[in-house]
Amino acid sequence: MSKVIVVTSGKGGVGKTTTSAAIAMGLALRGYKTAVMDFDIGLRNLDLILGVERRVIYDFIHVINGDANLNQALIKDKKCENLFVLAASQTKDKNALTKEGVKRVIDELKQKDFDFIVCDSPAGIEGGAKHALYWADEAIVVTNPEVSSVRDSDRMLGMLDSETYRAEQNQEPVKQNLLITRYNPARVDRGEMLTVEDIKEILGDVKLLGVIPEDDSVMNASNKGHPVILSESRASEGYKDVVSRLLGEELEMRFITGEKGFFKRLFGG
Repeated sequence: MSKVIVVTSGKGGVGKTTTSAAIAMGLALRGYKTAVMDFDIGLRNLDLILGVERRVIYDFIHVINGDANLNQALIKDKKCENLFVLAASQTKDKNALTKEGVKRVIDELKQKDFDFIVCDSPAGIEGGAKHALYWADEAIVVTNPEVSSVRDSDRMLGMLDSETYRAEQNQEPVKQNLLITRYNPARVDRGEMLTVEDIKEILGDVKLLGVIPEDDSVMNASNKGHPVILSESRASEGYKDVVSRLLGEELEMRFITGEKGFFKRLFGG
């Protein structure tokens, strides 16, 4: 049975597309037939990070509008035969997306026996992000260890509780996961970043899926059109752990140090 996973956040620039590409590639490398869809209509970066930008002829909106079929628009990744990419349009705006159109595409992907359908959401709480999360079974909320990013993540968790198909139909809620990216223990030591415990204190009871360390290899990989999970790096190891946890494996949480929390530092605890 197909599982729809949305990768989302309230704040831009936290690493959603890097995360979507890494997780989709990681699942595919584990033998699962995986599709990853770019919902950032008008911008389109997922194809760049995956290195398939020159192969995009038809996109998500072409399929929704009936100008191309899904087989024409899906791009099979050359690095992993189990991974398929559906690019966003660069010429349309987010109003081109509709709940019904998104559902048709997702239903057709399910009929093609995809194990996982990863939805790379744009930032914020507007149409594109709402369409990306509406049909989700599971969500990965990406945050950086800074107050504004965490606050915006709290808003996204609220939307997942109330503005999805599952919520409207009183079904089992969308499973929520938290992913912390660009975590730097040295900066945590200096009080420049929130600790993991600080973030959990703000967001409450949400499952921590993983911590991705701050790592120059992320930018290097993106610039080369090479998902960072394929590199030899600490960030790659972090994403491999995330994929394993998504598949139900129990792993020790790496790349964390047990420093005094932001609130304790603030109030002298």
